[in-house]
Amino acid sequence: MWNALIVDDEPPIRSELRYLLGRDGRCGDIREAGSATEAVADIMEDEPDVIFLDISMPGTSGMRLAETLRNLKHPPVIVFVTAHAEYAAQAFDLDAVDYVLKPIEEERLQNTLARIDAALAKRDAPRSVRDVPRIGISSGSRKLFVPVTDVIYVEARADSSYVVTTQGASLVSESILSLERRLEREGFCRVHRSYLVNLDFVHNVAETPSGLLELELEGVDKRVPVSRRRMSDVKERLGMA
Repeated sequence: MWNALIVDDEPPIRSELRYLLGRDGRCGDIREAGSATEAVADIMEDEPDVIFLDISMPGTSGMRLAETLRNLKHPPVIVFVTAHAEYAAQAFDLDAVDYVLKPIEEERLQNTLARIDAALAKRDAPRSVRDVPRIGISSGSRKLFVPVTDVIYVEARADSSYVVTTQGASLVSESILSLERRLEREGFCRVHRSYLVNLDFVHNVAETPSGLLELELEGVDKRVPVSRRRMSDVKERLGMA
């Protein structure tokens, strides 16, 4: 069953859509947010499978929120629900699976749910082992090829890199810039001149007394600093902007 999030600043619209979704057996947990800011907090706490997103809202628009969500390694399926027909082309450029006009008709919504079903099946299809990029690291006299999904963060060491994984850590003879280019599309973010982080392992963001950010990562007892120059990009990638 899907976890759904309805993002709309009009409570009656949220209530009607929640009622219609609740009549379909594929929808499990259905939550609501009245703004993009509320939505980001919900997404960070409990990642939804699908978001039903209004476009015109006070503060951050639905389009802007959708642009931000594309930066996630596993972004939710997006369905725009709006009274404005003129944004359809822009919505599909953002990989939305559907664009539904208000007022919502139950028969039309069934077509949307079928599209969501297909999109989630494609997204969740097992990835072939051959399709997962790997990094070669030394372990004693052996060389192991570790899936990048197991890499927590990378620290620059001159022309080499210190790669920390769920299995341990090792020095590799590849620069952090080279690794950044290879891993950017795999959910990694350069957060500092010396650090490249797998965003899937970020479980908390702490602010220092000087106003800078530090990332707390799962599996390691270390806070990775975020440079001032990269703060806005990191916030955007994490859905905090």
